[in-house]
Amino acid sequence: MPRYNLVIVSNRLPINVSRKNGKLIFEESAGGLARAMSSLEQQDRIWVGWPGIAADDLTEEEKVEVETELAAFGCYPVHLASEQVEQFYEGYSNDTLWPLFHYFQSLSHHRDEYWAAYQEVNRLFADAVESCSEQSGSIWVHDYHLMMLPGILRERLARATIGFFLHIPFPSFEIYRLLPQRKELLRGLLGADLIGFHIYDYARHFLSSCLRLLGLSSYQGLLEYDGRTVKTDAYPIGIDYDKFRNALSEGSVKKSISALNESHKGQKLIISVDRLDYSKGIPERLEAFRILLADYPQFREKVRLVMVAVPSRTEVETYQNLRDQIEQTVSRINGEYGTVDWAPISYQFQNLPFEEVVALYAAADVALVTPIRDGMNLVAKEYVASKQNKPGVLILSEMTGAIDELPEALSINPSDAKSVAEAMHHALRMSKREQLRRLSVMQRRLKSYTVQAWANDFLQDLEAAGGKREQQHKKRMTASERQALVDAYRSASSRLIILDYDGTLKDFVPSPRALMAQPSLKLRRMLKRLATNDANQLAIVSGRPRKALERWFRGIDVTLIAEHGAWTRYDGKWTHTDNDFKHVKKQLKPILAKYVSRTAGSEIEEKDYSLVWHYRNVVPELAYVRAAEIKRELVEVISSDEIGVFSGDKVIEIKPNDINKGYAASELEAVYQSEFILCAGDDYTDEDMFRDLPAEAYTIKVGPGDTRAHAQLASVTEMTTLLEELSYLE
Repeated sequence: MPRYNLVIVSNRLPINVSRKNGKLIFEESAGGLARAMSSLEQQDRIWVGWPGIAADDLTEEEKVEVETELAAFGCYPVHLASEQVEQFYEGYSNDTLWPLFHYFQSLSHHRDEYWAAYQEVNRLFADAVESCSEQSGSIWVHDYHLMMLPGILRERLARATIGFFLHIPFPSFEIYRLLPQRKELLRGLLGADLIGFHIYDYARHFLSSCLRLLGLSSYQGLLEYDGRTVKTDAYPIGIDYDKFRNALSEGSVKKSISALNESHKGQKLIISVDRLDYSKGIPERLEAFRILLADYPQFREKVRLVMVAVPSRTEVETYQNLRDQIEQTVSRINGEYGTVDWAPISYQFQNLPFEEVVALYAAADVALVTPIRDGMNLVAKEYVASKQNKPGVLILSEMTGAIDELPEALSINPSDAKSVAEAMHHALRMSKREQLRRLSVMQRRLKSYTVQAWANDFLQDLEAAGGKREQQHKKRMTASERQALVDAYRSASSRLIILDYDGTLKDFVPSPRALMAQPSLKLRRMLKRLATNDANQLAIVSGRPRKALERWFRGIDVTLIAEHGAWTRYDGKWTHTDNDFKHVKKQLKPILAKYVSRTAGSEIEEKDYSLVWHYRNVVPELAYVRAAEIKRELVEVISSDEIGVFSGDKVIEIKPNDINKGYAASELEAVYQSEFILCAGDDYTDEDMFRDLPAEAYTIKVGPGDTRAHAQLASVTEMTTLLEELSYLE
């Protein structure tokens, strides 16, 4: 299988495979996404997706035929069985995610078999991508069907640059939290380097959910996750503007426009073109048109609504019920207001050819686009593009992503049927000059940002995000660097090993209480092996109180440095720094206590030479607000330049400025002069050690972020694995 530098991934391929008269038929899709991708200059690419025919309807020979034929179109199929399609696509994707993400939570169904199929199919897509992607290539994943895929690919293709674009709304946290698998999907998406949304509101909702559910704060759309920076941004998808403009000069389109004008002579034409879906607000739209006829009788026999409902998910009961409701409402309105010569509504349940849709756009006096919720809505943009030098009015729901780009449209709340009727009244009476003015402004905007520009913009940002990731990881310890450290350790006759504790040897725990944070038996045994090696001198330099360290490491020949250097124990006896911190604690402790009482989940840790406010268990949004408040108040209260307020990992710490781990590390280096020095830590307090140790020391930061250390390891597990290996060497 050839490997490609760019892999595009979507649920469906741009080529649809079907069977007619026993023969496999391959037909190109006219979808906007396919057209956007076809415009990309990069030729070294392949498209991965489901071809539209169930795997259990194909023989093994036919599967080979499908793969061979699709390869000629630059596509690679993911074969899915009928049951997988039913549970993954019709089930989790469209019976769980689609309604919830469009704020129809009562229609969202949660079934274990749906979720199992969703995970299984996402893994199948990952298998296909892995087989055809370069190890350091770019992968662009599309839409809600594949939200787990970026995370799976990140585990398998660590060096790949991965982008994800969501083509539907991302709901607010209060809606998204209803999803049972909410955290799993977020982690899946965060496997990407770049996550795109149609508008900023959706990006903001996503970031809010990451904060509330995963505790991940963001800055200017950037998130730190799993040692990587993940960028989020808004990319409002456009249309192929020239395609619609050029279609107007085609003979078939001109003929259709003339036919429409003739059949609606003397009448204003209002159009409604939508896929049949409850998110589109079609029943509410019909009610608004009924109110127009009821409240403004002068429009009876003078206006007609042409409603095109494109069939969608016709096998799903919810959609069947919606179709019945729409058809009954159309019949009722036509029966109540229609005459022998005039039916108020022309209803068409069908998928019209492209040329007929453009003609309908061009002939219409008003386009009624009023979804209850829509990620973008390209019908609005297509209507505007099709109105070249002809008047027309766009009535657009404020619940669509397109409203931000088309403010010249008449904006309405789709749930307020009376105001929609008033907007139609306004549109039907608007002067042609005003109509043309509004359209020309919108047309210039749409012409400048087409679907092709959208695709190129995203890929350019994806390439930049991948480059920044590589730059951020330039200190990530490579296999050769790790081996060089091991070799240097092995060859040295004297060694000094300086280790932080929390976040370096032990993952953070919910509470600072000692019982929860104490070292495991495995960790103690590993440290004991290091300490009993005659060539080694082991030191633990921690912010923990001395009593905790003494209890945890009893029986191990280790130098202990507690409270960032305030207390030291070299030969079994503790000594401390001369510093009067007691009066400061007495002054500041009531402030911390006040915030504990106001902030559920926070707690105070009191040490001899510091006070710490922990907020790891506080609701994230409140935590960051409270942290900013408490830091500001402490800085205002503390008058001495000798006392500092420091922000750590989910902590605010107050301690003397002259107590830091850098002094402790320098003293250790002077006392235990060694050929080999290894120092590891994870946070800002450890940067002082990295700074003050000699340049030849092996310094390691555990976790993400900028550092003075020479190298970085991603996790506590990676750090302890390295130490485990060293502990068995002589």
